[in-house]
Amino acid sequence: MSKRTAHSPRTHALSVRDSRFLIVGGASLVGSATAELLLAEGAAEVVILDNFFQGSAEAIKHLTGDARLKTVTADVMRLPQLIAATSGMDGVLHLAALMSLTMDRDPWMGLDVNIRGTQNVIEACCINGVRKLVFPSSNAVYGYGPGVVGDLVETSPFHSTGAPPAAILYGASKIIGEQLCRDAHLKRGLDYVALRYSTIYGERQHYRAANALYIIETHDRVRRGERPRVIGDGSETKHFVHVSDVARANAAAFTANATNVAVNISGPKPVTTLEIVRLVTELSGRDLIPEHVEPDPSKVRLTSGGAWALDHTLAGQTIGWRPQVDMREGIRRLIAWREATGN
Repeated sequence: MSKRTAHSPRTHALSVRDSRFLIVGGASLVGSATAELLLAEGAAEVVILDNFFQGSAEAIKHLTGDARLKTVTADVMRLPQLIAATSGMDGVLHLAALMSLTMDRDPWMGLDVNIRGTQNVIEACCINGVRKLVFPSSNAVYGYGPGVVGDLVETSPFHSTGAPPAAILYGASKIIGEQLCRDAHLKRGLDYVALRYSTIYGERQHYRAANALYIIETHDRVRRGERPRVIGDGSETKHFVHVSDVARANAAAFTANATNVAVNISGPKPVTTLEIVRLVTELSGRDLIPEHVEPDPSKVRLTSGGAWALDHTLAGQTIGWRPQVDMREGIRRLIAWREATGN
C-alpha cells in the first residue's frame, strides 16, 4: 500500500507501474479504455467501481481475464462504500457523472450525482490518503451558445445565453466539481488534476453524449441504407477527442508532476457536422447524399456561436500530453468495432 505520510517526500507524480487505481464509474467508454491502458502499463491493481445505472458489464468484458482487474458494485452517493473502495489506492479516476441528456430528464438527480457524488469521492480520497485524484471535467465549463467562439483556453469565461438548461446545469456542475477538488487541495492537501474533455467518441461508444450522437446516429442510418441527416447547413463546429487519447491523458495526469490545475483535452482539430457526416458515410463504404434537416426542438442540442476549438496547448506543457488520433482514423476504428461486434 502506498500512503503519503508526514515524513514522506512531497511529489505530485505517481508511477503507473505497481500502483493501485480505482476508477469510479469505470464500466464505461472512458473507464474501460483507461483500465486497459493502466493494466498494460503495469498497474498492480485496477478496481472498477460502478452502480451499473449507466455503466455496462459488456464495456469491460474484454478485460475480465486479467487477475489484476476487480469490479465493485457501489454508488457514489454512498460515502461508506467509497471509503471502503479507496482504501489502499494510490490513484483515483472519478468518471461517475450524469451528462446533459440525463440532466434534461432529471436535473435534480444529475446535480446530486455530479456534485454530492464528487464531494463523496473527494472525502473518501482524503480519509484514505489517496496520492492523486484525476477529475474528468468538460469543455461544458465554457458553456454553450452565442458567446462560445474562437480558441477556448483554460481562462475562458462561462457562457449561458441561449443554451438549453440541461447543458448549463451540466457545465455548472463540472465547474463546482473542479472547485471542490481545489478546495480539498488547499485545505487538506489532496493532489488532483482536472481534465476538461471535449466530446469523446470511439470503440464501445454509447448513446448518452448529445454531440457524439452525430457520429453514432449517422452510422446507424447509413448502414440501414438511409440518407444521413445534417442539421442546418452543416457548418456547426464540433471538437471531438478519441477515447484512446483520453485514456492516455488520464494516465499522464497521474504520472505528471502536476497538481491543482485544470487543462483542456481535445482532438487534433475541430470538425463541422457536414464533415462528420461525409466521413462516416465514406468510411462505411456508402454513396449517400446527406439530407439537410431542421433541428428537432424536443431534443437537447449543444451548440456554439460559431467556429471554435478547445485549445490543448496547456495539457502539453503541464502533463506532457497531446492527441494522436485524428477524426478519420478515430471514426474508422469506431466503425470497425461496431461492424465486428454487431453493435
